[in-house]
Amino acid sequence: MKQVAVVLGSSSPRRREILDDIGIRFAVVHADIDESALPGETVDKTALRLAREKAMKISMRHPDALVIAADTLVALDGEMMGKPDDAPHAAAMLEKLSGKTHDVFTAVTFSLGAEGLLETVLCQSRVAFKHLGRTVIDTYIGTGEPLGKAGAYAIQGKGAVLIESYAGSFSNIVGLPAREVLRFFLAFGIDRLPWQD
Repeated sequence: MKQVAVVLGSSSPRRREILDDIGIRFAVVHADIDESALPGETVDKTALRLAREKAMKISMRHPDALVIAADTLVALDGEMMGKPDDAPHAAAMLEKLSGKTHDVFTAVTFSLGAEGLLETVLCQSRVAFKHLGRTVIDTYIGTGEPLGKAGAYAIQGKGAVLIESYAGSFSNIVGLPAREVLRFFLAFGIDRLPWQD
């Protein structure tokens, strides 16, 4: 089995929890990049590009480590719903999502610079929102949870009450598709899983 240091290229506590839950030991390095979409770029292509850029930037500094970098984007009818700038922006986003079904895309890039490895996977889930009244939206925004979240909600947190249903990977909606990460580790033969010790 391969012995290699693992670096998570994200400051997201949710992504850290997912890696912890599947038993991967890792360090955290934040990739500071411009996360703006390019003109004419579709939401899924933006997620793929940003995940690769994050991984490549960190790999330049840590070429002997396996870098895992991800980018999660929410799209409603093809329109990107990023992270809200403030509470009024979050309210506007939640009003748009109310009673509708949207897509959540997470792209994950695995990079090991010393071996020339650069592999990216894309996972898509769909989330249906309940019809949200103004009181529910204002109450949820008052918790502070929507700020800093793609689509202005966290399905694994208080935002669960907003959700009617979802299809696909739950961990993808949270921010890191656990099945795809685990599949890569097992295929690559990296000895970082506790049940293999």
